[in-house]
Amino acid sequence: MRFATPLVPARLVRRYKRFLADCLLEDGRAVTAHCANPGSMLGLANPGMRVWLEPNDDPKKKLKFGLRLVDHENGHFTGVDTSIPNRALRAALEAGQVPGLDGYATVRAEVPYGARSRVDFLLSGEGRPDAYVEVKSVTLSREPGLAEFPDSVTARGAKHLAELAAMAQAGHRAVLLYLVQRTDAARFALAADLDPAYAAAAALAHEAGVETLAIGTTISPEGIWLAAPIAAAAG
Repeated sequence: MRFATPLVPARLVRRYKRFLADCLLEDGRAVTAHCANPGSMLGLANPGMRVWLEPNDDPKKKLKFGLRLVDHENGHFTGVDTSIPNRALRAALEAGQVPGLDGYATVRAEVPYGARSRVDFLLSGEGRPDAYVEVKSVTLSREPGLAEFPDSVTARGAKHLAELAAMAQAGHRAVLLYLVQRTDAARFALAADLDPAYAAAAALAHEAGVETLAIGTTISPEGIWLAAPIAAAAG
């Protein structure tokens, strides 16, 4: 998925109220960017970090910049916009380019299911069970090469796992897809110490037949694209 508008580099001054980030552009201008990430952004919101912002001239938007990437200044990037995975995945699903989720004739987004929820994607194909796919954006890394989810307590995430488990028990295919928005990660694991309830819900979902996929990304200031699957870390 290519960014609609060329990104501009900046330095993060502070991230606050979850969805706001004060930044300093290279020309010295101070701007406030929209931060589309409800998580803690642990390790990704330190003052002084190099970031990339997407400008916009939409008169309906109060903020004229959106925070898209953290630049680790070692050749690696992290995508911090949690709306991007679904946008990137839809095109890949429709093209049959997601390993393990190819071969479905129909891809629908935001389909009602469960207890007043909407599944990210519902895949349908003749002669095979429907596949209910929930997508999670993974940005946390506390150990070199290891990506983790979640970065804070997520009751909503545990609810999604329970709803996927119910779909699996009803005879459907249920998949939790973790899209790792880091280019420096080769393994994936659950951050059970940060949210034990989510880890417990994931274990119950696995027992019920919910599948787990972790897929990496290729990231640059030009865009974010799906890469190869990432292995789950042992233990």
